Amino acid sequence: MTATHTAGPPQGGLRRIADLPGPPGRPLVGNLFQLKRDVIHQGVERWCRQYGSLFKFRIGRRQLLVVADHALIADVLRDRPQGWRRTQQLQVVSREMGLKPGLFGAEGEAWRAQRRMVMSGLDPSRVRAYFPSLQRVTERLHRRWLQAANEGRALPLQPELMRYTVDTVAGLAFGRDINTLESDGDIIQQHLDRIFPALFRRLMAPLPYWRWFKLPADRALDRSVATVKQAIAEFVTEARERLRTDPTRREQPPNLLEAMIVAAEEGRTGIGDEQVSANVLTMLLAGEDTTANTLAWLLHLLHRHPAVMARARDEAMRVADKAEPLTPEDLAQLDYIEACLHETMRLKPVAPFLVFEALRDTRLGDVQVPAGTLLWCAMRHDSVSAQHFPEPWSFDPERWIGENAGHGKRVASPFGGGPRMCPGRYLALIEMKMLLAMLLTRFDIQSVTAPGGAEAEERMSFTMVPVGLSMRLRAR
Repeated sequence: MTATHTAGPPQGGLRRIADLPGPPGRPLVGNLFQLKRDVIHQGVERWCRQYGSLFKFRIGRRQLLVVADHALIADVLRDRPQGWRRTQQLQVVSREMGLKPGLFGAEGEAWRAQRRMVMSGLDPSRVRAYFPSLQRVTERLHRRWLQAANEGRALPLQPELMRYTVDTVAGLAFGRDINTLESDGDIIQQHLDRIFPALFRRLMAPLPYWRWFKLPADRALDRSVATVKQAIAEFVTEARERLRTDPTRREQPPNLLEAMIVAAEEGRTGIGDEQVSANVLTMLLAGEDTTANTLAWLLHLLHRHPAVMARARDEAMRVADKAEPLTPEDLAQLDYIEACLHETMRLKPVAPFLVFEALRDTRLGDVQVPAGTLLWCAMRHDSVSAQHFPEPWSFDPERWIGENAGHGKRVASPFGGGPRMCPGRYLALIEMKMLLAMLLTRFDIQSVTAPGGAEAEERMSFTMVPVGLSMRLRAR
């Protein structure tokens, strides 16, 4: 089956969404109370196994069409931004929180203009030029973790990883060394951590209560958004000052923020002061959350699979345990570690589902899809299907080595696909390989523990996070 745009009326033989199977619901609320917000992805995945790759469900007045077939999802991703957009609900809730749409939330021509600039700011040549700064950030993390190891302290894993990713993104994209790794006071990462979870809660809320009254958590959110906005204003002011005192930076801006400021001042289409600030926030949020949570899932899985851990360490010792600083060419040799990353993203994608809105009448396989339809893409369904991966729930990085890797990359798409594929994927892989090379050559991982000592629980908080992981290290 393929997803096809139809310019005219739907062709004969197409099913309507009303004809599709789906879980029975209740009057007014539909299937609302059959889904738990924190694990909503798991609930829809269970329905996928029951009702197939195309079905429907309803939350209140909102009916959603679910697609779980990776080939159909790929067609939808390729048809963005012409045929599909992020939901209007996302834009409304984001603006109510005081968040402006950067590249993540922009649509149409505004997205195209911003996309070119962000892609340029994150292309491999820029990341390679930033490599010495990435090494400094990684060395700070090493010192921080060495102190914890010497003191016998457990590290709260996600906050630690988020400090690392925030420092990395701020240095590369904004030319700012914010150094949260060596700060223990009020740091920007603590405020960033409130924004994505709050956005997810509001998107999933049956009633927008915050429009009438605010709970203590909502007031704390307002303070965090204001603090982050103030920090962004300082980033922009500092960047403008660098451009003023060194006009040569305008010819070839050394980072994304300065490139956006120059574009805004020159009046290029789609880039203004609002887009500059919005994309700073987008980079901080997206760059922090997704990479840090993927690393947390990987460390949890490595610790639970000692043979895989041993092989990954052997590779890191062979490539990265040397006196000279690592180079991008060194990281490119970490094939097994990269396979571990891909296997982690297959099993534990930080975005196990995506929701879009149809911009025009179209079709999805043999289903007629009217404009305005909400589409739930169950991104993980085929990635953990025995039809595509033998023993699909096993953690087996070998799947990503050799000729098998091609099929896997077509089925599992953790960075999205089509024109709106994640522009930071190269940076994310470099960050993760750099951290793992440091960790595996300089420490033994004594434990990565979830509450209760069992498998880490999945929780949706805009991205899918492992609940409550802590890590203990021993210096080598």
